[in-house]
Amino acid sequence: MQRTRRLILTLATVILACCAMTITSRAQQSAPPAQTIRFAADIEAFLKQDQVNPPPKGGVLFIGSSIFRQWKNLKEQMAPLPVFNRAFGGSRTPEILYYMDKIVLPYEPKIIVYYCGSNDVNAGETAERISENFRQFAERVWAKLPATRIYYVSINRAPQKIDRWNVVDAANNLIRAYCEKDKKLGFIDVNPALFDREGNPRLELYQPDKLHFKDPAYDEFTAIIKPVISKSWAADRR
Repeated sequence: MQRTRRLILTLATVILACCAMTITSRAQQSAPPAQTIRFAADIEAFLKQDQVNPPPKGGVLFIGSSIFRQWKNLKEQMAPLPVFNRAFGGSRTPEILYYMDKIVLPYEPKIIVYYCGSNDVNAGETAERISENFRQFAERVWAKLPATRIYYVSINRAPQKIDRWNVVDAANNLIRAYCEKDKKLGFIDVNPALFDREGNPRLELYQPDKLHFKDPAYDEFTAIIKPVISKSWAADRR
């Protein structure tokens, strides 16, 4: 009888320990990664801005990292398209995923223009993970907004990361291949405009860090991106 009781107590202890581990694991998964906390103030600023001057529902959302965040004249250069910008930080693809319930889905955009992955490369992330995170982004968008079109702007081959161009190229190729599988996806390659005829980076387009861009680079981006988005926008209006 005592052996039976001891066995029952042992089993109960094991079960309770397993439950505790499961609860802890779930809590860890639901907690924000430490890296995302640094952008909490940026996201809060967006939410306050939304209360004062909400962006149009069904517009064109630009989302991503500092390459888009520093696009000062985005609205003017993309006019008359109803664009708005929610790029933040030096964000990485997991952070876009983490905050998309706050600064992507509530706007119900018809079109999303996405630039992120450059900081992932700098942090040592693999091309496969960058591509997978974009795939997850698209799937989560379509779960709520099945008609939304998403355009991925290529990770730029910045001189600052010349030793990691192989990762940049691999990520771009994987994402391009993924985009070719669905008519609601598009891949916009801006890299050709960033090199001269000899294949050298056009350093005059870059800030001293050789990563971020000066205003003339955004003129190049406008010439490449705007026709694609304008055509997509017009198709949605038919």
